Amino acid sequence: MKRFFAYLVAIAASGLPACAHVGSPDVFVEGNAGPYKLFVTVRVPQVIPGIAEIEIRSESNDVSAIRIAPMQLTGPGSQYPPAPEAAERSKDDPQFFRGSLWLMEFGSLQVRIEAEGTKGKGLLAVPIPAIAQRTLPMQRSLGLLLFVLMIVLSLAMISIVAAAVREGNLAPGAPAPAARERRVRLAAGIGGFVVAAVLTVGGLWWRADARQYASHIYTPPEIEALISANGQLILRAKPIRMTSGNPRRPADWIDFQDLILDHEHWMHLFLIRRPGMNVFWHLHPERAGSGSFTQNLPAMPAGHYQIFADVVLSSGFPVTLVGQIDLPSALAGTPLTGDDSGTDANPIPSETGARAEYPLPGGGRMIWERDGQPLEAGVPLMLRFRVTDGSGNAAQDLEPYMGMAAHAAIVRSDGSVFAHVHPTGSVPMASFELAQASLPASLGGGVLGAMNMKQMTADKIAPEISIPYGFPKAGLYRIFVQVKRSGQIQTAFFDAIVK
Repeated sequence: MKRFFAYLVAIAASGLPACAHVGSPDVFVEGNAGPYKLFVTVRVPQVIPGIAEIEIRSESNDVSAIRIAPMQLTGPGSQYPPAPEAAERSKDDPQFFRGSLWLMEFGSLQVRIEAEGTKGKGLLAVPIPAIAQRTLPMQRSLGLLLFVLMIVLSLAMISIVAAAVREGNLAPGAPAPAARERRVRLAAGIGGFVVAAVLTVGGLWWRADARQYASHIYTPPEIEALISANGQLILRAKPIRMTSGNPRRPADWIDFQDLILDHEHWMHLFLIRRPGMNVFWHLHPERAGSGSFTQNLPAMPAGHYQIFADVVLSSGFPVTLVGQIDLPSALAGTPLTGDDSGTDANPIPSETGARAEYPLPGGGRMIWERDGQPLEAGVPLMLRFRVTDGSGNAAQDLEPYMGMAAHAAIVRSDGSVFAHVHPTGSVPMASFELAQASLPASLGGGVLGAMNMKQMTADKIAPEISIPYGFPKAGLYRIFVQVKRSGQIQTAFFDAIVK
């Protein structure tokens, strides 16, 4: 057994762009702008600077106008919002608004939303991680057009120089003397050399600028792991280089000791056995200093596990670390404690169209209520679940799980998409609270204006759960939904086919 625990666990990081999620960059939030409940979708641009598309749906029809503005999530910039821009109201659906904003900097930003209606004004702040996810190639047709224009302009410049030498001091209509042709050819040659030099220097500058931008493209940080002799998982997060895009805010190496608590934990660790995705663990490692974390593993069957580890930096920027772990044989492990949860039960495929059910331990079921319509990639929607007891009635024993009615992890079958979501949406609660704290309380700001986790802890949890999300691309997904019933954390599995 000791030889088994001495195995070094190999870790390989995915090359997919990610921030708080993997392959799912858009932000989905449901919250209160004062008296108005809003469902907000922010389609984050793939390049920075870039344009973010904002879609807002009001639950009620008493919102007459919505204005939006981008700003810093934390720091002095979070206290001085720019002049907001009006979102356009849909002519077909008066409860739907759409707008767009330029995002000029990398890092932790927010979209401040001001809603106005019959009940006055209200504010909601939606945190967004602004990162360069890729470089966009130039269209072939545009590149060909620019090349032709470059040749035409270069020849025109050389022709102008030659004409100036040939005819610059001649009387109107007088022919150029033949002896001047040598000077004309020399001037054309010098002009051609200068034009070529300018194009060469410009090309070098363009490539250097492209390389500098490419260095800003965000990739998921790698996480290293090993299992100690006593069966403890040790995780080490490597520092990553973050850039602001602002010369007054230079690039910085982020140390993963600079974190804030999210749902009262430093890290949310997800272990999912692949390829079947039939084993799922949601654990919470403790900090061990120098960017390291430790976790006592539960009893786990052998197999290949994919790692997703969520943390939130002190700036409010969320990061998902990725990796893989191989267990050559079953692990005895230790019993789960606290908020740690998961299951190694075989899931029941549950894509049925209008209704999908999953049996919960100890009786009762979780039901995914569908409208019968196919799921489409890129379309915001509400994932609606309902928990029943053993008699089929609405469950009355739900309790807050880490301050939320439910937690859910959404994973694509190939591992290219991972999202950790809640009834508030796809943003971490720590980032969400920072955003609300920057709002004036007189206009519905502060954590109390959007959601109060402490108050929710004391409240009874309704058996109906709604989670805002949008699948980023087509494929087969598995949705892990976790609730707490009578002190026991239970996990349900659902399959989703997205077209």
